[in-house]
Amino acid sequence: MTEKITVSVDPKVARAYRGASDSERRKLDLLVNLRLREITGSRKPIQEVMAEISRNAQRRGLTPEILQSILDEE
Repeated sequence: MTEKITVSVDPKVARAYRGASDSERRKLDLLVNLRLREITGSRKPIQEVMAEISRNAQRRGLTPEILQSILDEE
């Protein structure tokens, strides 16, 4: 059984998702579901999970300044 939710994403991600085939969308839905299940099923506090995500983003080059500029675009 599944339940629908709404998730805010940037416009580029939204266009890519809407332009994907039904098969690709099902795969993306599954990936998001698995990742959210992993995060919510974790024994780690949400703050620790968020800090880990932040560290990974920074390691990949996403600085707080870049993130803020992305958020300011909306």
